[in-house]
Amino acid sequence: MIRIRSASILVVAAVLAGCASTGGLAPQSALRDANVLAAERTLAGTTVSSAAWPQRDWWTSLHDPQLDALITQALQDSPTLNIAAARTRKALALANAVHADELPRIDALASTARQRFSENGILPAPIAGSTQTTNTLQATLSWEIDFWGRNRAAAAAALGAARAAEVDQHAAELALSTNIAQAYVQLQRAYLDQDVAQRTLAAREQLQRLTRDRTAAGLDSRVELKQSEAAISATREQIAEIEERIALTRNQIAALLGAGPDRGLALARPTARTLARIEVPSTVPAELIGRRPDVVAQRWRIEAARRDIDVAKAEFYPNVNLAAFIGFTTFGGGSLLSAASHTVGVSPAVTLPIFDGGRLRANLAGTNADYDIAVEQYNQVIADAMRDVVDQLASLRSLATQRREQTSALASTREAYDLAVLRYREGLGNYLQVLSAEQPLLVQETLEADLNARELQLSIGLVRALGGGYAPPATIASTNQ
Repeated sequence: MIRIRSASILVVAAVLAGCASTGGLAPQSALRDANVLAAERTLAGTTVSSAAWPQRDWWTSLHDPQLDALITQALQDSPTLNIAAARTRKALALANAVHADELPRIDALASTARQRFSENGILPAPIAGSTQTTNTLQATLSWEIDFWGRNRAAAAAALGAARAAEVDQHAAELALSTNIAQAYVQLQRAYLDQDVAQRTLAAREQLQRLTRDRTAAGLDSRVELKQSEAAISATREQIAEIEERIALTRNQIAALLGAGPDRGLALARPTARTLARIEVPSTVPAELIGRRPDVVAQRWRIEAARRDIDVAKAEFYPNVNLAAFIGFTTFGGGSLLSAASHTVGVSPAVTLPIFDGGRLRANLAGTNADYDIAVEQYNQVIADAMRDVVDQLASLRSLATQRREQTSALASTREAYDLAVLRYREGLGNYLQVLSAEQPLLVQETLEADLNARELQLSIGLVRALGGGYAPPATIASTNQ
C-alpha cells in the first residue's frame, strides 16, 4: 500500500511539474498619455477655441456647390468606401462566428447505410457474412464549458477587431473626402496658372507687335523680333502643359469618385474659396485621441490584442467539453421510431495540457508581443497626429508671412515691368530690359497662384489632422478612455 501511495504521489508530482506555466511572460509596453506630448510652446500664439473641432461636412465651408456634389457622390458610390464597408461586415460576421463558440451546439443526423459485414469481424453469426441496412436518426449536443473565459475573450477580441474595421471605414471616408478636396484645389491651381499664362501670352503678343513696328522703323533688329516670337511659342507650350495638368486632374477626380473619365470632363472651373479661419481646439492633444479615426481604430486593436492574451492564457487551463446524443438506431429491418430503437448517451471530457514542448508559452509570448506592437503603434500614431497638427499650423503661419511679402513683391515687379514696357515703347529702353523685368513678374504671379492654392490645401490638411469632424459613438468613446 505504501508503495502504491508513493507511486501515486510521484505521478501527480510529475504531472504538475509537466504542466505549462505562464510565469515570466507579460507585455512590456504601456500606453502613452497624449498629454505628455509637450506642445505648449509650439502652440503658443495660436488662437484656441473650446468648440473649434471641424464639422462632419467641413467641405461646405469652401462654398463651392460643385465640390459639395463631388464629395457627396463619392461618399455614396466610391468603390474604396464600399471595400471598407465590406471589410467591416466581414469583421462583424467573424465576431458573430466566434461568439457562437460560447453557446451550445445542437446538430441533427439522419443516415442509412447498406453494408456487408465481415465473416471474420467482431459481430457473430448470423450477422457475420450477411448484408444488412443500418438506419440512424439522432440529435447531438456539444458544449465547451468556458470555465476560464477563453471563448469569451476570443469573442471580445474579434469584436475589437470588428470595431477597428468600423472606425477604419470612417478613416477611409475622411481620406477620400480630403483627397477629393486636395485634387479639386490642384485643379483650381491649374486654372490659376492658366490665367497667368494667358495674360502673359496676351502681353507678349502685344509686345511682339510693338517689336515688329520698331524693326520696320529700324529701331530694332531681327534679333529682338525673333526673341519676341520665341517667347510667344514658349508661352503657348506652357499653356499646353497646363491644359494637360487640367485633363489629368479631371481624370484623377473622376477615378476618386469611382466614375469614368467623362465625369471629369463635366467638371466646371472650381470656385472654392478659403476656408473660414480655423482655430485650434483648446483641448488638443487631450481630445485628439478621440477625434481622429486612425487613433480610435488603433485603440480598438489594442483592446483586441489584450483579449488575445486572455485567450492564450486560458489555453494553459483544463478544457471541459460536454457531449450528448439522443435518437434512434435500427439494424436490419427493425422499426426506426420504436421505443426499443432509442439510444442516448453522454460523454463529458476534460483535457489538460501537460507536455507540449513549449508551444503554449511560445503562443503566449507571441500574443504579448502582438500587444506590445499594437501599443507602440498607438504611441507612434498619437505622436504623428500631434506632428500633423503642428505641421499644418507652422505652414499656415509661414504662408501668412509669405503672402505679405509676395503682395509687396508683386506690386513692385508689376510696376517695374510696366515701366520697362513704357520705356521700350517710347524708345528709351531696349527689349532686353523688358525681358529682365518680365521674368520676376511671372515668378510673382505664379507664386500668387501657388499661395492661394496652398492656403486651401493647408486648411484642408488641418481639417484632416483634427479628425475631419469624426466623433466616435458613445460605446466606442467610453471604451477608449
